Parts: sequence; C-alpha cells; structure tokens
Amino acid sequence: MTNGARAAVEQVARTSYGRLVAWLAAATRDVAAAEGALAEALAAALAAWTQGGVPDRPEAWLLTAARRRLADAARRKRVRLAARPTLEALAGDGLAADDAAIPDRRLELMIACTHPAIAEAIRAPLMLQVVLGIDAARIASAFCVTPAAMGQALSRAKTRLRDAGVPFGVPDRAEWPARLGAVLDAVYACYGLAWDDLPHGGGPGDLAREGVWLARVIAALLPDEPEALGLLALVLFCEARRDARRGADGRYVPLDAQDTGRWVRNLLGEAETVLARAARAGRPGRYQLEAAIQSAHVARRFGAADWTAIARLYDGLVALAPSLGALVGRAAALAEADGPEAGLAALDAIPRDVAEPYQPWWALRADLLMRLRRCAKAAPCFGRAIALATDPAVRAFLAERARAMRAARRRPARRSAGSAVAAGGRRS
Repeated sequence: MTNGARAAVEQVARTSYGRLVAWLAAATRDVAAAEGALAEALAAALAAWTQGGVPDRPEAWLLTAARRRLADAARRKRVRLAARPTLEALAGDGLAADDAAIPDRRLELMIACTHPAIAEAIRAPLMLQVVLGIDAARIASAFCVTPAAMGQALSRAKTRLRDAGVPFGVPDRAEWPARLGAVLDAVYACYGLAWDDLPHGGGPGDLAREGVWLARVIAALLPDEPEALGLLALVLFCEARRDARRGADGRYVPLDAQDTGRWVRNLLGEAETVLARAARAGRPGRYQLEAAIQSAHVARRFGAADWTAIARLYDGLVALAPSLGALVGRAAALAEADGPEAGLAALDAIPRDVAEPYQPWWALRADLLMRLRRCAKAAPCFGRAIALATDPAVRAFLAERARAMRAARRRPARRSAGSAVAAGGRRS
C-alpha cells in the first residue's frame, strides 16, 4: 500500500501543486506560507493514505489539510485579530474535502507575480515555482543562472509579495500591457522545460499540457493581443511535432530527419490560423516571430526549408529580443543559408562567458567545425555539448556524431542531419 500511496501523492503534487498553492495564496497573500502548508499536507497524506487508502478526491483532501495548517499557524502566532480575515476566508469558504472541484486560480497568482513590488527579472521564474511547482534548480537552468542565485531571488520575491499585501485577481484590461510580457515568458519557459525534459516520464508531458493550456487561457482572455496569439501559435507548432523527436527505439531524431507523417496536422493547422490572426494586428513581437520561424520549418512538408527566409526572421527576432537561444538559432540558420563559416562567425560574436553554460551553443559549434573538417577543434566542443546535455538520447546522438567524425577524418564529413543546435533547443 505504501507504493500506491506514494504514487498518488507524487501524482497529485505533479498535476495539482500550482492550483493548490494558487488557491491557498489567494486567501493568505503569503506564497511561502502556502507552500509550507502544502508541503506539510503532502507529508501527512503519505502517512494517512498508506494507512487508510487514497481518498476519492486527493486534491480536496490536501487542500483541507493545508488550509487547517495555515489556520493553526495563524493562531499559534497570537495574531488572531490581524489574521481574522484570513482565518474567516480559510474556515468559511464552504469548500469541504468532498467537494468535486477546486477552483483554478493560477492565472490570478501569475498576475500577482507581476506586481511592481517584484523585480522584473524574477517575475517569470517566480511564476514557474509558485504556480507550476518547478524547483529552483530547473528554473535556474532555463534562465542560465546558478541554482543558489535563483533560490535566493525567489525567496526574496515571495517575501515582497507577502509584505506588500499584493491583491490576487485578474486586473483591468488597461493594466495588461505592462504585465503581459512576464506572464507569456513564464508560460513559454514552462513549455520549454517540458520540451527539454521529454524523456523523463509523465511529469514533463503534464508540464507541456499545462503550458499549452495556459497559453490557450491567455489567448482566450486577450483575443486581440497579437503576442498572446503568437505564444499560443508557437507552443502549438512545437507540440504538434513533439512526439516525432523520438524514434520507436527512443533515439533522438533532429528536425530535418523527423517523419513529418508523425506531426499532428490538426495542431499545425490551428497554429497557422492563430498566427495569421496575430499577424493581422500589424504589431510584430517576439512570440509572433518565433512562431513564424516554426511555421517556416514546418513548411518542409512541402519542400526544402527556405533558410534565407528563416535567417531574416531570426534577424528580426534578435533585434526585438536578443536572447541567447535566438542568437544561436540565428547562427544555425546562417550556416544553412550561407555556409558553416557564416554560422561560426555568428557564434563567435556571442560573448564566450554568456555562451559557456549553454548546451546548444557547443552542439552547433561542434557540428559546424566538423562540417569544416576542423576535427581537432570540434572534438572538445562535442565533449562539452555532451557533458551539458541533460537528455540521455541527446547525449547518445551527439556521441554518435563525434564517433562518426573521428571515423571520417580522411574523407568529407557528411552534412548534419538537422544541425546539432537541434540537440537541446525547441527548434528541434
């Protein structure tokens, strides 16, 4: 029974953590306290469910247990008067353990994380942790910072949320433009973590579905906001071909080698329709350009990719949002359009200290050096790319490429299947 209880606790934590924290924090306006109460409730659930079995509605059981812990904590601190509104909200909401559903208030919590009291750079990471339950180490990898620095920044942000008494709720539409960017960034980072961690079981699949669902919710709330539509189109393009990234044997399959018959056509059609709606607004932005790049890749179903057009789209993307991923993607596109020397030059233009921890930079550099038959320089780059890869299938793919390079030193190296930048990036 212990294994069944543990599996149930892990499942509800994975799928419902963000919803539960959002509900508890909406009542208390203290994210850290909500997380602590939920952690205690999860520990209590493991013991209780091992003895008495998993309840019919695990979410409601956890919510009730966590809510009681928050109320007890308020009493113990002898601040009954100050805590009265919270206690009344927790005790009098009418939501009992046998209720069929728990309200989903994640979007409200995401908006709260964009409050001016929170530093702009930490807003998206804060949403990932408190709304989606992603740990600081994984968030740090997505934003190319150390786990320690990310953990400290998240703790400070939660304290500011509590001390500022930030209200929870969706603000007036007039306030959205200043807040929307961080929300879109968090949803995209959520989907990106799922994309990068594809082989790790049920969790990443759940996280990908969460990313798509949140993108749909935001686009439905803001149907005339082109960047919200652009994000939805982007994740739909990616989701349509996510399963094609693996062969039947689990091996990694780069973009140019993917079986287009495995791409989900209805999602591709929806993505194209949403992107066209966004374009009609005449206000291009980062996510619209990223989606347009995906659309250009998907057009390979009807012939060769137009790498010159893709490179121009990357030029626009870098001008608007010069992220490390965009810069490396542009280098890959230039390598296909103008040759590997052009791609290598674009990589060299990225500051080395910025590129150092970024796996796709090393993977693309190794690939381009191999294509230029500079094998002695390519070998350590392959080694670094393999070391930084978190996906075993990507590591195996790169190791195979490195072995092929060593075996072919005396003859022309075959061209990359999909450019090694695909090994770790969402353009794969």
